[in-house]
Amino acid sequence: MSSIIHWLSDPRMHDYLAIVKGARNGFVYGVKVRFPHALIMAILFGRGDWKSRLLVIYKATKQHAFNLAKFVSLYKILLLLQRKANGGKQRSADTFVAGLLGGYVVFGDRSAVNEQIVLYVVSRVIASFMPRAGSPYSKAPAGASGSVVRPIPPDPRYFSVFAALSWGAVMWLFQHRGEAIQPGMFNSMTYLYRDSEVWTDLRTLLWHNT
Repeated sequence: MSSIIHWLSDPRMHDYLAIVKGARNGFVYGVKVRFPHALIMAILFGRGDWKSRLLVIYKATKQHAFNLAKFVSLYKILLLLQRKANGGKQRSADTFVAGLLGGYVVFGDRSAVNEQIVLYVVSRVIASFMPRAGSPYSKAPAGASGSVVRPIPPDPRYFSVFAALSWGAVMWLFQHRGEAIQPGMFNSMTYLYRDSEVWTDLRTLLWHNT
């Protein structure tokens, strides 16, 4: 056991073991994020019997988990290769190059799961350009990674404008260009805004959607 602990704590092995743990964390996080989402979507919008719905949940969870595991490990491998090619030093552009190549390889094939992940990422990228407020989200001590960077929330004034434009745009798209909206969001908006226009009795008004 002591020899294993010594091997795990060997600085020469750190970069390689970080790839393994990155894959592990990607897989676990993918399961934690996708499974409850897929379950709720199956309950609200699923079609067919529960056997077919469970199969959809399993496939979506599996794809999300494995894709995150593959991306994290590939990203770390590409960073390591670039660092070794540059004499052990990491350059600013290395993260972009690793993310670019990893994103193309892992998330480049269009699927419902990949589309949702990419849209989630791009929304965060766009939001990052908003001016920031004066204080971080959290002033808690640094985590296990030792990072001292703290996310800073958007300036409330700019966020209000961003929120208004986002909702105005998506409601216009839903009404006039619904085919351009991501299917999961379209289903949610249909449930909220169109299904609420239809009922036949008190039961379908307050208890059941249809």
